[in-house]
Amino acid sequence: MKVLVAGGAGYIGSHVVLDLVKEGHEPVILDNLSKGHQEAVLHGTFVQGDIGRVDLVKEVLTKEKIEAIIHLAADSLVGESVANPAKYFRNNIGNGQSLLDAAVACGVKYFVFSSTAAVYGEPEKVPIPEEHPKNPTNPYGFSKLTFEGMLRFYEEAYGLRFISLRYFNAAGADPEGKIGEDHRPETHLIPIVLQTALGQRDHLQLFGTDYPTPDGTCVRDYIHVVDLSQAHLLALNALAAGKASSIYNLGNGQGYSNQEVIETARRVTGEEIKVTAGPRRPGDPAVLVASAEKIRAELGWHPRYPALEEIIETAWWWHQHHPNGY
Repeated sequence: MKVLVAGGAGYIGSHVVLDLVKEGHEPVILDNLSKGHQEAVLHGTFVQGDIGRVDLVKEVLTKEKIEAIIHLAADSLVGESVANPAKYFRNNIGNGQSLLDAAVACGVKYFVFSSTAAVYGEPEKVPIPEEHPKNPTNPYGFSKLTFEGMLRFYEEAYGLRFISLRYFNAAGADPEGKIGEDHRPETHLIPIVLQTALGQRDHLQLFGTDYPTPDGTCVRDYIHVVDLSQAHLLALNALAAGKASSIYNLGNGQGYSNQEVIETARRVTGEEIKVTAGPRRPGDPAVLVASAEKIRAELGWHPRYPALEEIIETAWWWHQHHPNGY
C-alpha cells in the first residue's frame, strides 16, 4: 500500500517508515523538517513541505496515488502549549484540518492518527481505559482531543475511516541502532538523562518532587518506540481489512516514576547522573498509566520491549554512537 507519513522525519515517524518498508508498504514522507531530520528517513520518497499547504498535499496524494495517511506532524510540547496555545491550535487543529480536507478531496481511504494520553488530563483511575473522561489540562492535549472529534465527523460526512492511537511516553531507539531520538531542544526525560550520563549536561533537573506519588516525582508509562511503530502498522492493516474506526491507548500498563527512570539509567550506563530538584511544569499530571487491553484484544498488539531497562539500553546505544544526534 502507498502510505503518506506526515511527520515521517521525526522520532516516531522515522521508525514507522522503517517498519512500513519491512512489511512491504511504500511510504511517502512529508515533513517540513522543523523538528525532524532528513537523515532519519532511510527509505521511501521524501517531500519537504507542510501539511497546511493543501495544494502541495493534494499534489503529493494524487501523484503518488496515496491510499492511506499516517499523521504524526504536530507540535507536542506540553509546556510550550501552555505558554503559546495559539501555535498549537493553528498547527494541530488548523493545519490538521487542511490535511483532512486534502485526504477527502483525493479519495484517501484510511487515516491513522497520532494522538496522546494528554487528552485525559488528571486521571480519575489508573490504569486509564479509553472510555475514561477526557479533561485535558493543557492546550496540547486539547488540540489532539479536538482533532479526534474532527475525525469522527469527517467519517460521518465523508466516509474517511480512521484509527486514533493515544500514546503514552515513547522512548528507546531502533534496536539495530539505525535511528533514534534527537529533539532540539530536548525535553524528554530519558534522552536528557542519557545526555547527562554522557557528560553533555552537568546535571538534569527534576520538574516537581512533591507530587502525590510514592517518591514525589511524576509517574509515566513508557512504551518502546518500536512497539509504538508496530501499532501503526496493525492499525493500517485493520482498516484495510474492513475494521471500523476506533481509538486505542498505547502503553505497557506499568508506571515508572522519574526517579525510577534515573536509577535504571544509572544501572544501564554505570554513570552517576547528577540530579537537582526544580518546580513542577505547568500542565503535567502526577500519574499517567495506560490500559492497553483494547488494542491487545482487537488488533493483537503485544509489546516486544516492555521492560524499562530494555528501553533505556536501546536509547543508550543510540546516544553513545550518535552523541550529537543526526
